[in-house]
Amino acid sequence: MYLARGSSDDDPYVWLWVLGALALYALISYGLTYRARARRGSAHPAQDALHDLKDREDPQPPENRLVSRVIMLSGAGLTGCAAYLTSGAVRVLTVGFTAVVTVVVWAYYDHRTQTRTPARG
Repeated sequence: MYLARGSSDDDPYVWLWVLGALALYALISYGLTYRARARRGSAHPAQDALHDLKDREDPQPPENRLVSRVIMLSGAGLTGCAAYLTSGAVRVLTVGFTAVVTVVVWAYYDHRTQTRTPARG
């Protein structure tokens, strides 16, 4: 008798990959925002960058949001293809590399297209 489980070929830790990608996105976004704040002469760039990430009041314009989502979904598709077409240690390296490159491109695009706010303090 089979219980309601996924097939044995499915990776049971897919959610860890997703959480890792989101954490990487947040880390890269914070780093880019920190760098921008420091270059603009903020007195407290680390604190201001954290507030910028938390207080995103301005939604992206529709065309920037669409491009951002296309980058995100294309990267997810490429990462999924890499996982499907490889196995073993090559899978881990390929999926890791593809995910990191995609998240870096996605975070950089979002950073470059966000509305600029003046330096605080």
